[in-house]
Amino acid sequence: MSAETHLAAAWLEIALAAVTLLALLFISAPYGRHARAGFGPSLPSRLGWIMMESPAVIVFAAIYFAGPRRFEPVSLALLAMWQFHYINRTFVFPFRLPPTSKRMPLLVPVFGVAFNLLNAFVNAGWIGHVARYDVAWLVDPRFIAGVLVFFTGFAINHASDMKLLSLRAPGESGYKIPRGGLNELVTSPNYLGEIIEWTGFAIATWSLAGLAFALYTFANLAPRALQHHKWYKEKFSDYPKARRALIPYVL
Repeated sequence: MSAETHLAAAWLEIALAAVTLLALLFISAPYGRHARAGFGPSLPSRLGWIMMESPAVIVFAAIYFAGPRRFEPVSLALLAMWQFHYINRTFVFPFRLPPTSKRMPLLVPVFGVAFNLLNAFVNAGWIGHVARYDVAWLVDPRFIAGVLVFFTGFAINHASDMKLLSLRAPGESGYKIPRGGLNELVTSPNYLGEIIEWTGFAIATWSLAGLAFALYTFANLAPRALQHHKWYKEKFSDYPKARRALIPYVL
């Protein structure tokens, strides 16, 4: 993988983030509480999540291990962070979804696969092929700060997902207002956690590749958080008025 090709792919991902942000401010992705007809064939949500996220585990690993940096300590540490998130997201989280989860239009995982292929090329290409990290990077303040931010974000994301999944008793299919913790401040702390995660990864890698993914994560999740917030306010007359959509006290 040439540095020039990799750089072009990273900038393509940043451009895609801008397009995604603009598109999703006007169109809500049709899955979950925003599911609706008119988007073609569908599949079970559990299968859709596995299909969508699998390239982030499998293709990422394949690209990474084909690279000359595959056994270097810093690259291995960054690989472990990436897979820590995506193995959970691909092979653990979907099996926690209730059987009553709404179906997902096939179009959603198809777009998800396309993005994850590009993102795997950009980020596995960086840490496995292009980057040149000395082992001293493991004690660099930027790496340490990035790791701390990453795992803080993961903890927020995971706890928030578990809170949402616990709202429904077995057999229930309706929605309730989440309470407690960061839910008292924002509607979508799970999205906030994921944005924090990949911001941490960007800091730990100190790279355009990591920045591209952090920007795309925000572009993808911020509009959805705003849509969730609007949906809750319309559905529940007693929805907390002081609660923000994504960023406490700000957005």
